[in-house]
Amino acid sequence: MSPDPRFFSPRGPFTLEELSSISGAVMARQGEGPDRLDSVAALHMAAISDVSFLDNKSYTDQLCETGAGCCIVRPENLNLVPGTAAALTSDNPYLAYARVATAFYPDWDETYCPRSEDERVHPTAEVGNETVIGTGSVIGPGAVIGDGCQISPNAFIGGGVRIGNNCRIGPNASIRFSVIGNNVTIYAGARIGEPGFGFAVSETGPVSVPQVGRVVVGDGVEVGANSTIDRGAAPDTIIGAGTRIDNLVQIGHNVEVGRMCIIVAHVGIAGSTKVGDGVQIGGQAGIAGHLKIGDGARIAACSGVMRDILAGETVAGTPAMPIKQFFRQTAALSRLLQKRES
Repeated sequence: MSPDPRFFSPRGPFTLEELSSISGAVMARQGEGPDRLDSVAALHMAAISDVSFLDNKSYTDQLCETGAGCCIVRPENLNLVPGTAAALTSDNPYLAYARVATAFYPDWDETYCPRSEDERVHPTAEVGNETVIGTGSVIGPGAVIGDGCQISPNAFIGGGVRIGNNCRIGPNASIRFSVIGNNVTIYAGARIGEPGFGFAVSETGPVSVPQVGRVVVGDGVEVGANSTIDRGAAPDTIIGAGTRIDNLVQIGHNVEVGRMCIIVAHVGIAGSTKVGDGVQIGGQAGIAGHLKIGDGARIAACSGVMRDILAGETVAGTPAMPIKQFFRQTAALSRLLQKRES
């Protein structure tokens, strides 16, 4: 699935030769796909007209099964690219992909900036019945806001954003590149849909990777004050229905949070981690990227999670471990200190 056209308009199409020149990657195989490519997409979502890439070995299975028309890979992974796809090889596939994605989406972070008070609510925006828009709020082109909503003063709703019925958007909150369900509350100062922290390392410094996914928020979600939920790099960032997110939480790009989760203040979840249903995460816990947190897992406050967590497991500590083991280690350390002092 290519980026949502409500938010992102691709340039191109580009030939394989042009993509090779743009990316600095070597044309290794023509494949059976089209000679011209239309967009970029994640491996598991790509169609025959899309370009994708593999840089993290955790997604090797997705490469073998991808429907992409062109894949950018390291030379040693060339044999894993399906025969239907063309292949470009590079020692730094992520950097090559960043250049390709930028060619397709050079304006990937454009935002609506009204030039006068009369343009504060764009004429193409749709505002539902009994919805109140506070002083100073901005509603971008093509945005759709449902019935019975409250958009508090100085909130920003970007172009193309969809907000369901009976939602409450707090003062100074901003929502961009997002689809919001019904009965959602987003408190003051929250930032939904800003670009994820994605960049490739090059010899001349970091190169930003276009963040062309969305944030999709389910029904009945609450997002606390000054929390941030980054939009996806290509797949979406997803927050499941009924989840409660406290103040000052950071959720990275491509993260998937399940239904009815509780995420307490100061939690940070790094990109592409998948959190199951009913998970509880204590304050100031940090979760590394590309992990899986099983349904019903519980993570104690201040924990550092660096591995997958099984469904129903309760963990604590840094690195996080089963909570009984954590308490045993803590008690043993205390006894050793007492012996040294005696």
